[in-house]
Amino acid sequence: MNTPDFFKRSELTAALWAFRREFLLVGLFSMVANLLMLAPTIYMMQIFDRVMRSQSELTLLAVSMITLFLFGVMAFSEWLRSRVLVRAGMRFDEHLSTRVFNASFESYLSQSSASPSRAFGDLITLRQFITGTGIFAFFDAPWAPIYIAVTFFLHPLLGVVALVFAIFQGSLAWFGHRQTVEPSEDAARANSDVNAYLQSKLRNSEVIESMGMLGSLRKRWRVWQGVYLIQSLHAHHVSSRVMAWSKFIRYSQQSLSLATGALLVIEGELSPGAMIAANLLMNRALAPIDQLVTVWRSYIVTRAAFERLEHLLAEYPERDPNLSRVAPHGEMTLRDVVASAPGRAEPILKGVSFSAQAGTVTAIMGPSGSGKSTLARVMVGIWPDVSGEVLIDGLPIAGWNRMELGPHLGYLPQDIELFEGTIGENIARFGEIDSEKVIAAARSAGLHEMILRFPKGYDTPIGEAGNLLSGGQRQRIGLARAVYGDPALLVLDEPNANLDDAGEAALVKTVQQLKALGKTVFLITHRAGAIAVADRILLLQDGRIKADGPRESVLASLRPAPARKEPPNPALGPAQPA
Repeated sequence: MNTPDFFKRSELTAALWAFRREFLLVGLFSMVANLLMLAPTIYMMQIFDRVMRSQSELTLLAVSMITLFLFGVMAFSEWLRSRVLVRAGMRFDEHLSTRVFNASFESYLSQSSASPSRAFGDLITLRQFITGTGIFAFFDAPWAPIYIAVTFFLHPLLGVVALVFAIFQGSLAWFGHRQTVEPSEDAARANSDVNAYLQSKLRNSEVIESMGMLGSLRKRWRVWQGVYLIQSLHAHHVSSRVMAWSKFIRYSQQSLSLATGALLVIEGELSPGAMIAANLLMNRALAPIDQLVTVWRSYIVTRAAFERLEHLLAEYPERDPNLSRVAPHGEMTLRDVVASAPGRAEPILKGVSFSAQAGTVTAIMGPSGSGKSTLARVMVGIWPDVSGEVLIDGLPIAGWNRMELGPHLGYLPQDIELFEGTIGENIARFGEIDSEKVIAAARSAGLHEMILRFPKGYDTPIGEAGNLLSGGQRQRIGLARAVYGDPALLVLDEPNANLDDAGEAALVKTVQQLKALGKTVFLITHRAGAIAVADRILLLQDGRIKADGPRESVLASLRPAPARKEPPNPALGPAQPA
């Protein structure tokens, strides 16, 4: 039996629903704490109406001891509900952190998210709200009608006053919601844009400083920052107005409720103890509503974070962890592949089709902008907007478990991406380091002797993004990382762009070794040395395959035809020397 759509919960809602037992416990402790909130009211009535009339010290002592005990139970209940929520929040974070990490990474990879850190910020915002004081307002708010009902029992007029002020506070909360949602969301969006812009520029600080671009970029940053400040100021003004009205209503309620009680005492309809108790009770009745007004802005931010996380997890569902395939042999097939990018009217790749057998080396050539790097990303399955079929051993690459497929793929991007850590950790792809495999990969890239000259060898830190290394060193480490573990399929995008003659010779030797081992290699290159080891050449132009076939035949088709020599005309006699 299929569950109707309106009964289906999103993944995030289901994760919260899994903690319903904890929320029920918090509700139970909140009930105990709120019931015991009546203790000060009852104690006040007993002091004024019983103890002061009887002048009994024993009664005073008994009433005070009972009240202190009730206060202890109330404090213990509040401590327990806070402890339950904090532990639930930690388990909630542990339950979702890996899931959010994977989804945000896929979102960033597909270029639909500006920063994966925002997803983790949303998760922290949600966790902090459900474990903070803000959530208590929602557990305490249902008790406001009970306190107002008790006020009616003391005197109907006091109950009416409490009800009127409760309506005022509730209306203010609703008004605050209507007025602060849009400004708060605009301010949060502007702040995210400012942070993304600033981080993108700091990543290129050396270029900015060396070419004097700081002033121009600072002007642009000030524009973004100005938009954020205006949005933030507007949101703050709206929130401040709501808070000011909330304080006015709260203080007015305290004074007017006391004045109403005094009037009833003067007319003999209420005792002085009941007057003081009613004032305390009315303050307690309106406290949750006032707290709702206070935390409303954080609730709006949390709700927006919840919606973003919910959309993220729905758009990038969890992959089947049981999906498993045999290790690939490296056969690569593309059928009518079209690769597009946001903001481009035409696709980058336009119906690309070819097939490469395992154990072959294919050189991919073409002018700049022809789609070579996009094709490389398509083949390793990291280009987001792709139609057509990309098959490894006849199976769609999207159907593979990436954690399982990754060790069988070697990828060297055009822009070398190394990570903060040691040389050995980068070569081993930050997995468990197998020293023999690391050294074998370094030797394949012609890197071993150079690494040994570093002060700490393979344990030498390379700095953030490898900024302590030269371009050639980064490229060789990237190549060693690509060949680490003997992957079946390797895609190398301009692997010799930063290499000297010795480095290129090492690259050619590496490719020859991989070919001898039956590995499938794709080389994006223009250099003759690398092309010489290729079995076939694939020539791209304007996103289409212009030529594809054995190396010699494609190269022959690219050579210009020799100028035809005209035969001598006998009528003109022998040719005269110039």
